Amino acid sequence: MATAKTYVPRLKSKYKEEIRTNLKDKFQYKSVMQVPKLEKIAINQGVGGATTDKKLIEQTINELSTITGQQAVSSKSKKDISNFKLRKGMPVGVRVTLRDNNMYEFLDRLIAVALPRIRDFKGINDKGFDGRGNYTLGITEQIIFPEINIDKINKIQGMDITFVTSANNDVEALELLKEFGLPFKNQNK
Repeated sequence: MATAKTYVPRLKSKYKEEIRTNLKDKFQYKSVMQVPKLEKIAINQGVGGATTDKKLIEQTINELSTITGQQAVSSKSKKDISNFKLRKGMPVGVRVTLRDNNMYEFLDRLIAVALPRIRDFKGINDKGFDGRGNYTLGITEQIIFPEINIDKINKIQGMDITFVTSANNDVEALELLKEFGLPFKNQNK
């Protein structure tokens, strides 16, 4: 009786086979469970013109869903701001949270395909850590992803990509993300 092999994303198997042991040796953890891991990737896109153009939110939801392979949802405003003609409960952005296989697939596409397509790319900044082991990366254009058809977009928008790790500090999180292959600038491997 043959068992069918289930698909495992490349970076997930790389984490289990290589990265975990490398980090365990480097930081002298006693148990494999102490090794930091990537818990989720949260992607957020603010839509500035959403108060005047209602279709902009739907287009952004479709774009972000296409990029991530998971249905995105709109985020609503928490309070009224009269200067921006904004009312409580109006959609102002789009967000999606990726976990497990979708997360590893998105990370693989981000590293291998999207980041190299950025103009004059010299590496990502290593100053986006929050002190608790999470890293936020800002991207200025959504057209760096090959899933987006440049002819069909109305407005070029940026996005924030937050990598939430189980690391206790920024040094461990930086090392984890470098092991995954994120190209930080000013870093020697």
